[in-house]
Amino acid sequence: MLSVAVAALHERDPERLWPMLADALPGLCDGESLIYKLDDWTESGGAVGMPPAVAAEFAVLGDEAVGLLREGYPFAPLYSSGPDRTPLTARRAAGRAWSSSPTAELIGDLMAADHVLAIPLPGTTTPVTGCMVYRSGTDFTDDHLRLAAQLQPLLAAVEQQRQLLERHRRSTDPTAAPDCGLTPRETAVLVLLADALTAAAIGRRLGISDRTVHKHVEKIYRKLGTRDRISTVLRAQRLGLVPAPSAPRDTNAGSQS
Repeated sequence: MLSVAVAALHERDPERLWPMLADALPGLCDGESLIYKLDDWTESGGAVGMPPAVAAEFAVLGDEAVGLLREGYPFAPLYSSGPDRTPLTARRAAGRAWSSSPTAELIGDLMAADHVLAIPLPGTTTPVTGCMVYRSGTDFTDDHLRLAAQLQPLLAAVEQQRQLLERHRRSTDPTAAPDCGLTPRETAVLVLLADALTAAAIGRRLGISDRTVHKHVEKIYRKLGTRDRISTVLRAQRLGLVPAPSAPRDTNAGSQS
């Protein structure tokens, strides 16, 4: 689990983070495959991340099959009804109705799986996001559920990292900015520094301690040749590492006759 976390948090491409987890997580939970949804678990829309072989099968079946997978039965109604994000299996959530459901039939035909373990990201409200692990044979055990709960903070940290790196990529030009040697984790911290978040707030966002945040900040100072937060953010803006603030709009412009 530690090696997965280290590899994910050193990945610079945000689009590779969840595929990397999708390769590693099933084995940790004694599962066989995994899909992830970073938007709402609903039938009507939203992207689904899955292994290429499974994606190819679903592409043949079309929208109806993908819709069943998006729906996240029986987890979506359960998690959307309250704040509880405890990992749960489909059999425990739906009882006997699970085995005869269209979703169970679908994953049995396409993935040779009988059981599903849902691992929602902790703290998500609307939409509910997370991943589902599939396996054949017997249902996931209590030990698997406990391990899934231990994995939730890691998944939340990786997703927060993905969002920050994606935001950084959208708002800056990496070809124009100099290579200052910042790690992906330091880049994420720098983005939040530019948002004027405190060390405590950055720690909460990234799921790390204040002390770890301060260590990242010290390394950012050293690499950018600065000594404090304000000069660091200003230098990062000049270098194009974070976007410069937009000029305030003159609401009086054009109002005079």
